[in-house]
Amino acid sequence: MSVFRHVALVGRTGSPHVVDSLRAVLAALQKADADVMLEAATARMLGCSGGVARERIGEGVELVVVVGGDGSILGVARDVADTGVPVLGVNRGGLGFLADIAPNQIGSKVAAVLRGEHTVEDRFLLDARVYRDGEEVTVATALNDVVVHAGSMSRMMDLRLAIDDEFVYDQRSDGLIVSTPTGSTAYALSAGGPIMHPKLDAVVIVPMFPHTLASRPLVVPGSVRISIRFGGAAATPRVSCDSQVDQELEADDEVRIAKHPHPLRLAFPVTHNFYESCRSKLDWATRLGDRQGAPGVGDA
Repeated sequence: MSVFRHVALVGRTGSPHVVDSLRAVLAALQKADADVMLEAATARMLGCSGGVARERIGEGVELVVVVGGDGSILGVARDVADTGVPVLGVNRGGLGFLADIAPNQIGSKVAAVLRGEHTVEDRFLLDARVYRDGEEVTVATALNDVVVHAGSMSRMMDLRLAIDDEFVYDQRSDGLIVSTPTGSTAYALSAGGPIMHPKLDAVVIVPMFPHTLASRPLVVPGSVRISIRFGGAAATPRVSCDSQVDQELEADDEVRIAKHPHPLRLAFPVTHNFYESCRSKLDWATRLGDRQGAPGVGDA
């Protein structure tokens, strides 16, 4: 396993709890004699001068440590994926499927990762390109999902889905979620999509409130090219990537979605286990009545 000596540190802004964890991570890095590069906004949070711009955070380092929630990692992913530098997450957010290290584990687990006790997983991203009158007008990248939706109003939209230039269906719905395996435990899950193991080379397409009972999530190979055409009716149609990058659509626009050429490399402590994450974060281990102290199913 790689030993990391040159490390970049990025924190989610706007939370005093994040500052506390940033200081703990910085202390762990300095104790391990790591050469630390601070992202500019993170440096200001710590009362330090200098720092590098966010879009350059992956340059000249061997590891990027992100303190925040999964949303913070989603933002960093777009800046770091093409560099091939692994990203390690310290969770100061919600569920933390990507940010796996808890605040009380910072000292031990960050030190262990630095000395080579870690695993690295490649997670593919999706590129979403908007075409208008045959011309590309914008492109954005997503680690979790690309969502074509009707905008802020509760109004259905007409969509046409094609995969590898083959017509799949026309649909009236609030939109479509196109999710990677990484994103299958995020927005797609709440919309009724399946949980996918992160090592799968597949994409799931999940309809949002379709106007038919027969419409179900569709799992397809990760290598496919997906085309979604918007046909009107919605007042403010949009396409969003990871709920962080948003683009307004016009009637007859086409959104083309395909795998990004470079994966994001995620570093985890050796104790990381996907199924354990599901058990703890999705309450798989909770039996009926456990929360109320009553006997579980099968108890005497």
